[in-house]
Amino acid sequence: MAHTEHTPSVETFKKLLKARGLKATAQRVSVHQAMMELGHASADMVCAKISETGAKVTVASVYNILSQLALLGIYKHRLSSNNKMYFDVNNCKHIHLYDVYNHEYRDVMDEDLIETVEAALRKRRFKGYKVDAIDIQILCHPSHKKTPLAY
Repeated sequence: MAHTEHTPSVETFKKLLKARGLKATAQRVSVHQAMMELGHASADMVCAKISETGAKVTVASVYNILSQLALLGIYKHRLSSNNKMYFDVNNCKHIHLYDVYNHEYRDVMDEDLIETVEAALRKRRFKGYKVDAIDIQILCHPSHKKTPLAY
């Protein structure tokens, strides 16, 4: 995934950290730069991406940084069907396609679909519960034609 308009730039990322009382350390910035390229990734994927630059980081430190960023609301996290935690650099409202065979996430930017689903759910009541958020994830798998996911 390339950097998109929904992905915080390095400068925006630094401002988000500062607003939450954190320093933009070299490790945090390296993690964010890797996430800008990967989009959705596990700690070991981010660690491998950072290692390509020659920097030395551990999976544990990368996981701790990613988890902290998710807890602060800078990133989102998702648990895949293979029980691996993936992190999402894109924090705007969007839909996920989740490839259950390859354990890959893809963003779908479809404001009309999101609004349709949210409007329908706003009319519903769930006895004993109050809806906090709506998270749409579409489970899928590659077609036999070996074509990339359309999104």
